[in-house]
Amino acid sequence: MAALCAVLALLATACGNPLRGGAEGGPAGEIVIGASDVGESLLLAEIYAGALRHAGATDVTVRPPVGGREVLVQALQDQSLTLAPDYSGNLLRYFDPGTGATTPSEVYTQLRTVLPDGLEVLDQAPAENTDMLVVRRELAEQGVRTISDLAPHCRDLVFGGPGQWADRWKERIRELYGCEFAEIRTTDTGGPVTVEALRSGEVQVADLFSTSSTIRSNGFVALEDDRNMFPAQNIVPLVATGALSPAETRALDAVSAALTTEKLTELGVEFTERKRNPADIADDFLRDNGLA
Repeated sequence: MAALCAVLALLATACGNPLRGGAEGGPAGEIVIGASDVGESLLLAEIYAGALRHAGATDVTVRPPVGGREVLVQALQDQSLTLAPDYSGNLLRYFDPGTGATTPSEVYTQLRTVLPDGLEVLDQAPAENTDMLVVRRELAEQGVRTISDLAPHCRDLVFGGPGQWADRWKERIRELYGCEFAEIRTTDTGGPVTVEALRSGEVQVADLFSTSSTIRSNGFVALEDDRNMFPAQNIVPLVATGALSPAETRALDAVSAALTTEKLTELGVEFTERKRNPADIADDFLRDNGLA
């Protein structure tokens, strides 16, 4: 009976939460990094993993794709995940839908106050991947460089973007800029359908992301959001409270300090256009920035 109890105890330990007993951080606990089903999230997860290994962590796993934010948050709260990359503005809106914060400092400060028990964010990166309104060069050359410049033309223009765009931003852009599009069409979320619709002229204004390499490669022009309609979306590690050691936290803060929007865009080009392995891209980034 004693032997049986010992076996059952071992099995219970083996089947338990992989972070239990190691939540204080360091090599004693497994670090499990989650990523969403977006390629950029996977790249960031691999960068975090490499930095943590360089800081001395010996058991680091990247487990993509985990799913949407709801899944990631739940996994972090039950500590089946240790951390995941996220975006400050979307994360704030998830926990505080009524927030009016827009600038990087406002968003980050408010985010830290609304996170529930069991979650924390480390330093945010200068890098952002936020929504942008984008037009073709022909329209930009008519003096349209900001959303304020665009506003007088909106009634004659067709907009293309994700299905939820109208629910989130139709009233907001009208209130801030007086812009009401002739039509809002659902294309996709910053992907090839949206790009092709703008390139072909099917739509004249599109919602793309600031790190999208397709803006530059197609000669599109991103308009300045001069009245801060879109909230800041700085890259930030979302972490299970107490799951990392001080050295591991410092390693991730160093990654954030080195990560700019320009560098994040370049990483995306390596992944989406040159089809390189995310782990190899991460290794190069860490080495080039003195982090490995």
